[in-house]
Amino acid sequence: MLYHWLYPLSQQFQLFNVFKYITTRTFIAFILSMIISIVWGKRFIALMKVKQFGQAIREDGPQTHLKKKGTPTFGGVFILGSAFITCLICGNFATLPFLIALMVTISYFFLGGVDDYLKVLKKNPKGVSARQKLVWQFATGLLAGFLMVKYNVIDTKLYVPFIKGSIIDLGWFYIPFAAFVIVGSSNALNLTDGLDGLAIGPTIISAATLGLLAYLSGHVELANYLFIPYVHDVGELLVLAAALVGAGVGFLWYNTYPAEIFMGDVGSLSLGGCLGTIAVLTKNEFLFVLIGGVFVIEAVSVILQVGSFKLRGGKRIFKMAPLHHHFELTGWPETKVIVRFWIISLLFAILALATLKLR
Repeated sequence: MLYHWLYPLSQQFQLFNVFKYITTRTFIAFILSMIISIVWGKRFIALMKVKQFGQAIREDGPQTHLKKKGTPTFGGVFILGSAFITCLICGNFATLPFLIALMVTISYFFLGGVDDYLKVLKKNPKGVSARQKLVWQFATGLLAGFLMVKYNVIDTKLYVPFIKGSIIDLGWFYIPFAAFVIVGSSNALNLTDGLDGLAIGPTIISAATLGLLAYLSGHVELANYLFIPYVHDVGELLVLAAALVGAGVGFLWYNTYPAEIFMGDVGSLSLGGCLGTIAVLTKNEFLFVLIGGVFVIEAVSVILQVGSFKLRGGKRIFKMAPLHHHFELTGWPETKVIVRFWIISLLFAILALATLKLR
C-alpha cells in the first residue's frame, strides 16, 4: 500500500518519493513486522493456551522434551501473519517475483495449517500423509517454476559459485529442478524445527542473506559488477525477506529457550518454501545449499539414518536423527546445541556472501 498508494502522491508532494526505494520499504518492513509479531504474539499465545492447542511430543525422543508437552503451537500463524500484513503495506504487488514467492508461501502455509490441525485438534499423530504432502508441495513448486519460465521471470540456466557464467541451460527441465529446490527447502526446515529457537535462528540468517542477494541481483550495475545474473524486479524480494526477518525476531522473543510457543508445520513448511523460492528467483539454487547449510545437514542426517537402518540391518549412524537430537543424546544441553547451530548458520551465510567476489 505504501508503494501503490503513497508513491503516486510524490508528483504533488516530494516527500512521498522515498516510498519508491526498496531500501526505505525494507527498513519499514523489518521494524513493522517485528513490532506486529511481538505485540500479536503475546495475545496469540494466550489464545492458544485457552484453546489448549498444545504440541504433542514424540515418546521416543529425548526424555527432556516430555516436559514440553502441551506447549502452545501454531506459532507460524503469527510469524507469517505478521509478514503478510507487512507485505500488504510495504510490498510491490506489480512485480512477478514478489507474487510468485507469496503464492508458494501461502500454499505451504495452508498445507502446514492442515497438517497441524489434524495433529493437534484431530489427534492424528501422522497429520497429512507424506505422500499427500509431497503431492501438494510439488504441485505448488511446479506451478511456481512454470510461471517463472513461462513469463520469463528468470532464465533456465544454472549458475554455481566460483564460476562467472552459467554451466548449462536446462530449458523446460528447469521447472522440475526449481520445484525440487523449493520442496527440499521446505522439508529441510521442517526437520530442523525440533528445539526451542533452533529453526528460527537459521531462518532469520538465511532470509537476511537471500534478501541481500535479491537486492544485488535486481540491481543492474551491482549484478554486472559481481558477475551474477540480473533478474528484473527481483530486488523487491528484499522487502519480503525483511518482513520474514522482523517476524522471525518477534517470534524468537517467545520461542527462545524455554519456548512459550512452537512454530508448528504451518510455520516451518511455509518459511522453508519461501526461502527456497527466493533462492530460485535469485538464481542461487546451488549457493542456497551453503546459505541454508544447517537445514541441509539436518535433512542429510535423516536420509543417512534411514538409509543405514534399512541397508545395514537396523544399524544406526547417529543416536537419533535429525542431527540436533544426536547431540542432545550425547550430553549437550539444549541451549548449547541451539546456539552452536546458530553460529554454524552464520558462518555458512558469511562464506556464501564471500563467494560473490570469487567469480
